[in-house]
Amino acid sequence: MSLQARHCGLDPQSMILCCDFGSTFTKLTVIDPDTGKIVARSKAFTTIESNVMDGFNTALDEIYNQCGVRDFKTRLAASSAAGGLKMVSSGLVPDLTAKASRLAAVSAGAKVLKTYSYELTAGDCDEIIAISPDIILLSGGIDGGNKDVLLRNAESIAKIHGNFCVIIAGNRSAADEANQLVHAGGKRAVVCENVMPQFGKLNIEPAKTAIRELFIENIISAKGLDEAQRFMSAEIIPTPLAVFEAAKLLSEDIGPLMVFDLGGATTDIYSMADGLPKNPQVYVQGLLEPYAKRTVEGDIGMRYSLAPMLDVIELGDIPKEEVANWKAICETDPSVLPIGEYAAYQKVEQALASEAIRVSAARHVGFYEKNYTPMGEVIIQTGKDLTQIKYVIGTGGAIIGAAAPQEILQTAVYSPRDLNLLKPQKPELLIDKEYCFSAMGLLAQKFPTLALDMMKKEILHG
Repeated sequence: MSLQARHCGLDPQSMILCCDFGSTFTKLTVIDPDTGKIVARSKAFTTIESNVMDGFNTALDEIYNQCGVRDFKTRLAASSAAGGLKMVSSGLVPDLTAKASRLAAVSAGAKVLKTYSYELTAGDCDEIIAISPDIILLSGGIDGGNKDVLLRNAESIAKIHGNFCVIIAGNRSAADEANQLVHAGGKRAVVCENVMPQFGKLNIEPAKTAIRELFIENIISAKGLDEAQRFMSAEIIPTPLAVFEAAKLLSEDIGPLMVFDLGGATTDIYSMADGLPKNPQVYVQGLLEPYAKRTVEGDIGMRYSLAPMLDVIELGDIPKEEVANWKAICETDPSVLPIGEYAAYQKVEQALASEAIRVSAARHVGFYEKNYTPMGEVIIQTGKDLTQIKYVIGTGGAIIGAAAPQEILQTAVYSPRDLNLLKPQKPELLIDKEYCFSAMGLLAQKFPTLALDMMKKEILHG
């Protein structure tokens, strides 16, 4: 034990190191399980272009400077580096099996770049080649239902050039034959239970498990994380999955909530609520969405996705020249922060973050519309009703480091401009000040009670 660790009263054998290899920064958190406190935190630029361990070791040096510990018995990690877990999904009907396929993928922590319906065309296959996914999730047909589309798509996927794995989660009557077709094309394939075995009934957990296992077995190597995996004491998991599990654990104790994770490449939104209509006169249209839901906005991010984000947001009175200058600075150095010589851009960063949350919230929540029938007016709900959400929690550097983080989160709350959107109406706005969500999701794998107690202390009462 170092003199510094001894002086701080720390036992390296009990300390827990949590690492998040992010798209922009590698973030380390050290937890003392005996006190339930975070005793050290650091970050360094993610060095995915060379060796991710370079950035990790830089951050680890800072941890040592803070607490005098470098060697940890328990070392847990998540990653969204190198584009995260990239997937495409395919199903039969857009609002049914195709949507179920997408929900399974995003709940496993993937970045779903495209969802296809019906039979894949030649153009679709060319697009998949350009996307270069890590995994394709192939579904279609309820059990005992349509088999043709699943088999034809399996045949098409088998011919697509690329180094990807295939998860087959469709009609069980055709799954084995689809598996043979994919294998004949030289692709790795895994068969799991149908994401929609019965009409309108979701079954996404088996596909979610298969995605996680493939990430651990195959994708870690493709992302250049082999050395990092060897250093860790448990499997590296996708960062969004860690946040997902943390949000789910917290909601089981405190009730319905939403989490907004505003990152450099994407904005991830998590809602933990049944989403059922609060008005008995409202009818749900389409697939009933799961209690625990995640969406990811690949065109909304504060650094790597800044260019496409500017095409879908509104910045009001912020001068366009200032926005263009800040965009150019961020593109040159994605690790830049609006401090020091760039402090003049704090207002621009705040406005960008606020719009990112507003637009991503609008895409995540459900909406209602009025239809007129011979029986009178009918109100139809599509998606989840999140009006009664109790807590809206913000995490991610652009929120945590902002001058006015609650003003950013306020754009997730319903306002007159939202019209028929079912956004939270009177939630309590909370900030993940210690940037602990992904760490708590990792911690929850082995120490769920400790993770829950720490989240309540750091986020609810921090």
